[in-house]
Amino acid sequence: MSDPRPKPYVADAGALIAYLRQEAGGGTVLALLESDGVDVYAHGANLAEVFYDFRRSDGEAEAQRVMRDLEAVGIAFREDFGRLFWEDAARIKADYRRVSLADCFGLALARSAGGVFLSTDHHELEAIHAAGVCTVEFIR
Repeated sequence: MSDPRPKPYVADAGALIAYLRQEAGGGTVLALLESDGVDVYAHGANLAEVFYDFRRSDGEAEAQRVMRDLEAVGIAFREDFGRLFWEDAARIKADYRRVSLADCFGLALARSAGGVFLSTDHHELEAIHAAGVCTVEFIR
């Protein structure tokens, strides 16, 4: 019997920033967060990119507020980093060099969770999706 639960989503920094800044595609992230039974994760490496983006543009207090907001809306912060996990991320990076290392950690999380990687980065990730390395859903 197949598992009736929906697959979890793993959001990259671009998807999270689109949601937070109410940019194109951010509504897709919001809809997932409002869906019953859908888990949305973010790997610490992708969260670091979001924190960096907001701290650089808006300061420390805003970056901290954004992290609290992401947790408050139900995004599960994941810090997976065991050897098998980081080896998987490193293999993805070696095979697809244009993909950021942070996204490789997000992709490894999506793979280990049997989920879908949520992104805005067509240019870097279409080849990964097409090759069946990981299911990627583009929000715009």
